[in-house]
Amino acid sequence: MPTPEFVLELRKKIGHDLLWLNGVTGCVLDEQGRILLGRRSDTGEWAMVYGINEPGEQPADTVVREIKEETGVDAIVTDLVAVTSSDKVITYANGDNTMYMDHSFLCALKPGGNSEPFVGDEESLNVGWFDTNALPEPLAASTVERLALFRRYLENKRRGDAHALFQFDGVQY
Repeated sequence: MPTPEFVLELRKKIGHDLLWLNGVTGCVLDEQGRILLGRRSDTGEWAMVYGINEPGEQPADTVVREIKEETGVDAIVTDLVAVTSSDKVITYANGDNTMYMDHSFLCALKPGGNSEPFVGDEESLNVGWFDTNALPEPLAASTVERLALFRRYLENKRRGDAHALFQFDGVQY
């Protein structure tokens, strides 16, 4: 679903004014360490799966739902990687203004679930698994930014520090 119904209802009341939304991003890795990406139909860019939380929906549930809807892949959440807030307003082609708080999750394949990606909805043109050292172009700017967070998190975890990344008082932790 491109725009959740609750957002459409809010837009009837607030027009194009700034709307603050909670979002999720899923970095899905398979057993070979390849990353799941989709080529977005709106921009033509390759991106990790992301989406907007429905009211009352847990962020981890949202990311698993979005992964299934967009790629057909069954995933499980293994780690909360980062909680970040955008510092810029995104203005969509229709004039809507939005900012996001994103919960980034590391995900694995669900045991016994589907691991063969397919285009699951109108948001994607193509989906597939990619070697993290040979990513397709063009990559969405948000994916480039979040991929850096995932890489930093995984390096920290490898060294024994698996706390979620966040920013406090201008310092990144």
